[in-house]
Amino acid sequence: MNDQLKELSVLLSNGVFAPSMKASTKEGILAELSDLLVASGKIKAENRDSVLSALVDRESKMSTGMQYGLAIPHAKSDLVAKLVTMIAISSEGVEFGSLDGAPATIFVATLSPRADANSHIKFLAEVSRQLSSRRIREQLLSAKTKEEMILAICGARDAD
Repeated sequence: MNDQLKELSVLLSNGVFAPSMKASTKEGILAELSDLLVASGKIKAENRDSVLSALVDRESKMSTGMQYGLAIPHAKSDLVAKLVTMIAISSEGVEFGSLDGAPATIFVATLSPRADANSHIKFLAEVSRQLSSRRIREQLLSAKTKEEMILAICGARDAD
């Protein structure tokens, strides 16, 4: 595993995981991600609405729906001291304004402090690079645990 993947693995290990999202709309997914941050203790309950607003505001500027069923919702907020990661799966898929028009099934989200643009950009770039592989996306969709999700994204393999 190269240094970038090791760093990504550490960030993801401290993150939030949801192998079965319930929401069926973009707004619902963003709300559910915000709720997961509260439930995991990554943000305080009283900050949930502010975090949701940051995610919605970022999404309103340009959709974070990519292609191949991937969406990478992200925002900057001073309500977190360091970068927080989330990986979530929706087996049904959610319309997310994706580049290819396909519903999003994989959500890799991040919330980072405004002052830490470097970690934010590095995380988004590495996640995008890893998830460009169809095999990695397929493995992630079949993962049921946090460990399986991290292995799917960070395990050593050739990209395709």
